[in-house]
Amino acid sequence: MTEELYQVREIESLKDMIRTGADLYKEAPAFLIKTQKGGKYHEVTHRKLEKDMNALGSRLVDLGLSGERIAIIGENSYEWILSYFAVVNGVGTAVPLDKELSQKEIANLVSVAGCKAIFFSSSYEKYVKDLDIPVKLKFELYRNEDVPFDEMDMASLLFEGRKLLSRGDRRYLDAEVNPKEARIMLFTSGTTGVPKAVMLSHHNIVSNIMNVSRIVQIRPDDRTLSILPIHHTFESTVDIMTVLYQGGSIAFFEGLKHVTKNMIEARASILVGVPLIFESIYAKLWKQAEKTKRVKALKAAIKLNRSLQKLGVDKRQKLFRDIYDNFGGRLRMIITGAAGIDPKVLRGFHDLGLEVAQGYGLTETAPIIAGTPDGERKYKKTGSVGKVIPQGEVKIIDANEEGIGEIVYRGPNVMLGYYGMPEETAEVMEDGWFHTGDLGFMDPEGWLYITGRKKNVIVTKTGKNIYPEELEQLVGEIRYVQECMVYGLDGVETGDGTTVAVQVRPDYDAIKEAFPGGMDDEDVYKLIKGIISEMNQKLPNYKRIRHVVIRDTEFIKTTTHKIKRQDNL
Repeated sequence: MTEELYQVREIESLKDMIRTGADLYKEAPAFLIKTQKGGKYHEVTHRKLEKDMNALGSRLVDLGLSGERIAIIGENSYEWILSYFAVVNGVGTAVPLDKELSQKEIANLVSVAGCKAIFFSSSYEKYVKDLDIPVKLKFELYRNEDVPFDEMDMASLLFEGRKLLSRGDRRYLDAEVNPKEARIMLFTSGTTGVPKAVMLSHHNIVSNIMNVSRIVQIRPDDRTLSILPIHHTFESTVDIMTVLYQGGSIAFFEGLKHVTKNMIEARASILVGVPLIFESIYAKLWKQAEKTKRVKALKAAIKLNRSLQKLGVDKRQKLFRDIYDNFGGRLRMIITGAAGIDPKVLRGFHDLGLEVAQGYGLTETAPIIAGTPDGERKYKKTGSVGKVIPQGEVKIIDANEEGIGEIVYRGPNVMLGYYGMPEETAEVMEDGWFHTGDLGFMDPEGWLYITGRKKNVIVTKTGKNIYPEELEQLVGEIRYVQECMVYGLDGVETGDGTTVAVQVRPDYDAIKEAFPGGMDDEDVYKLIKGIISEMNQKLPNYKRIRHVVIRDTEFIKTTTHKIKRQDNL
């Protein structure tokens, strides 16, 4: 592997990125969209993207929205990202909203942000119709030719915008975009009461795009399938903007149950997702091998492949052709983030010939702080989230005897602050350093490892620190566990001090397969409790899990599939 950085083209703003992309890549596809549900993908070129953005932006200016905050909510789509680009590149400030929010939460956020307009997909019309907001702009994911255009429909906005441009209206085209000014407001959580909104600038985002591009190369013929919530910075910055910047293209999926079908249709070569998705895919690969009685053959192929690679020979594409065909035949890279992924899964994908890149970051850092550079060494560093991005700096502060401390970061992608919350901003910002709230350490070669969240640490009465994420990885490896959450309980069983507890959601399919005679709830509890007791014997006494709870419902999660700890206690 080489750790030399890739060359990048300098851009100052997202407007600059779209303009230079149109000049460089012209009629090459930027997006693949479906005009009919279940239909074929159609290409939107880099040049058309710029033209559509200018038309939509011109119409928004004509509607008197210059300098205003404009919310966006809806499914992953070309219309969503087009709205975003049009707003931030010459109109006002974009306020992306989580589409999983309730009607009350949406109303609260647009009120806190002071939005004067909102873009929404037609499926969210009922959420928006009663909002006290002056301008409501609708877009359709799939166009029904029998439905007449509304003057505030996306198609009508584009039509009117093109007319404005043809008459020489240059108000949008000539609008100055200050790269250091807040142009994006992203709510991290807090959907009731007083929510926290991260303010980001063009400079924050484009610096991150360029820095990610210095360590991970996207080919012009690469194509991703957009599946993560589009309002999230990991999806918008990494999966969409970085791919666009490097000349690749993005296809939009039709829903999680259509991922495999859409990958085949779009011939996707890169998939960006969260660990839960990839761990599930990996488990299904081996289950399929078991069903077809090919486990032995697959293990033999992996062993052969490892031997060949030591000799400098790579035959992974041929050895595992049937696996690639299941994903459309072109998948070459998986990019994961938002949470830690099981190192065994990373190594497993690599053995099957897939490159796996991992990223770490937060909304406040737009989002990437560290990532695994292109190359083979990541196989040996599978527990790491990679190296700090080229223009960033990381320090570990208040480290314990194991070298684990809080991760603080400084770089051009650090937010401008929390909107209207100077005290909360001051709590996490100190002399330009952002306090992430995450715990971790760096190895001698500069690779960063995350051990958990500062607020999640379980502290025993003897002062020992227990990182729930470490134990969750161990429990998660149990065959009969679907997912789990480790936490501390005060005074349970011992009467004082802190007891380590775990909530487990069993994998009932695996249990049924192993015990076809059936098991009742008590049997399931005894099975899992027994395996955890065996696991405990290999752990220091203070780390042992003493309290096990079986739950039959899914954990409450964020839209990026992270378990909300407090909401599940």
